[in-house]
Amino acid sequence: MGDGMLNDVLANLLSSIKNAGRAGKDEILFSPVGKLPTSVLMIMKQHGYLKEFEAIEDGKGGIYKITLSKKINDCNVIKPRFPVRKDEMVKWERRFLPAEGFGVIVVSTSQGVMTHREAKKKGLGGRLIAYVY
Repeated sequence: MGDGMLNDVLANLLSSIKNAGRAGKDEILFSPVGKLPTSVLMIMKQHGYLKEFEAIEDGKGGIYKITLSKKINDCNVIKPRFPVRKDEMVKWERRFLPAEGFGVIVVSTSQGVMTHREAKKKGLGGRLIAYVY
């Protein structure tokens, strides 16, 4: 499975979450389960964009059961996955988020997947994966 495929799973997941939220749904099921989508969901939950999620093993790649929190205005993958240096975060915040301190950009760094703020604090660069606000 190449990077493109992984990115598409994440893109599909985020658009399912966004569409379900717009349709006023409380919960969605989504498959397949993967390492990167799980990391992104964990960050979304930590920041209150999701109430809850679990990965259920079904023998076919797994299913996420996700409880929404009605807080998402927009979320999407960032394509291409721009490489970002630690001193460039502000530029990308301005590009993908509506206001400073509002929303998060998910970044893949050498120390794992984290928000752009954590990466900034730790002085890490990485690749931009997604944004949510």
